[in-house]
Amino acid sequence: MNGLRLAVSWLTVLPVRGPEQVDREAAGRAIGWAPVVGILAGVGAAGVLWGIGALGGSWLLGGLVAVAGLALITRGMHVDGLADTMDGLGSYGPPERAREIMKSGGAGPFGVAALVFVIGIQAVSLAGLAANGRWLAVVFAVAVGRVAVVLACRRGIDAAPGAGFGALVAGTQGPVVAAVWGGIALVAAVFAGGNRWQGPIAVALALAVAAVLVRHCVRRFGGLNGDVLGAALEISVTVAACVLSFR
Repeated sequence: MNGLRLAVSWLTVLPVRGPEQVDREAAGRAIGWAPVVGILAGVGAAGVLWGIGALGGSWLLGGLVAVAGLALITRGMHVDGLADTMDGLGSYGPPERAREIMKSGGAGPFGVAALVFVIGIQAVSLAGLAANGRWLAVVFAVAVGRVAVVLACRRGIDAAPGAGFGALVAGTQGPVVAAVWGGIALVAAVFAGGNRWQGPIAVALALAVAAVLVRHCVRRFGGLNGDVLGAALEISVTVAACVLSFR
């Protein structure tokens, strides 16, 4: 279970200690468990939404607090990665310049705009799901983002020069792991949607958008890094939650 413990310690602030030594093999196992961490985070988000609704708060307030809670429990890594990735894509320099911008530590106009839209859409979408009592859809939307991370780390994708986290996880996921999580997501989507087609459409669209983003970023930045993984996760959660919120 070292892979699961490492995934929880890496991807959340929960007090779980991973193994002392982390190499590509251990990192690959951790990424393979990422969707399970997504389920745990999704359950927490659903709990926050339910609690605020039970106390008489508005569903939109619950959606905003739930999104804030997801950012807090993940140390803000994914939203930071989204902002850095959008700033890098918004630059017009060579890949080296784009990677420098991503590592600068600040948030430029592209990154800020991406955060505003993604956080807003997620909050409104989760609020709509909660208002209709669709708690499974809330959990599912959050978990889909972690499935996108597994697919982004599939074999054949190299790490970007100078990447830290990306160098550990890029290309570590074989086709079997990707197929298993993709299949589980499609099956679960049938129960998460408002009808038999809404869920599968949501997961297919979310993962497709994330795949296009990763492919473009790999070409633009010269490979995969942790920021791109965070961006793929947030974008896929946003798309899944948005599509599932339609009645």
